[in-house]
Amino acid sequence: MSDPRYPIGKFVEDPDVTPEKRARCIADLEAIHLRVRSATANLTAAQLDTPYREGGWSLRQVVHHLADSHLQSYSRFRLALTETEPTMPAYSVNDWAALPDATAGPIEPSLDLLDALHRRWAVLLRAMSPQDFRRTLKRPTGEVVTLDRLLQTYAWHGKHHTAQIQGFRERMGWGAASKER
Repeated sequence: MSDPRYPIGKFVEDPDVTPEKRARCIADLEAIHLRVRSATANLTAAQLDTPYREGGWSLRQVVHHLADSHLQSYSRFRLALTETEPTMPAYSVNDWAALPDATAGPIEPSLDLLDALHRRWAVLLRAMSPQDFRRTLKRPTGEVVTLDRLLQTYAWHGKHHTAQIQGFRERMGWGAASKER
């Protein structure tokens, strides 16, 4: 891996969406809390407070970021399903990661949040029709995205950050995290 920021590569949208690919993305979302729990298992507070790369967030901040980001995305899905092409609310991920709960708070509440959030989100996703996945939102920049793309993005996002944690702990010799699913 040459760039620890993107251990699984940058996100690439798959334009050829099938029900099977959607189902895999939903299953990936549902499993994120298991992957993150596994990746952070038995890490000490000092290890969690270590940035995964120079200039990057601590492992603790990465876990809290996942909970923050996925909660935002779940809300965006609900907006897109109930409004006509809403604009996604913007927020500064770096400012949120600098807040005290993200820099010093225990990770367990965020792991629990990821578990509950993804179980509920999966219920919503599995009830959506193919037409629902074609509904759109606007980014604050004006770019229009479908819920299919957002689903793919967040399935990737969970794996992406989990791989950052796993790769870092392996590079540091902190024991390999078991790889879930």
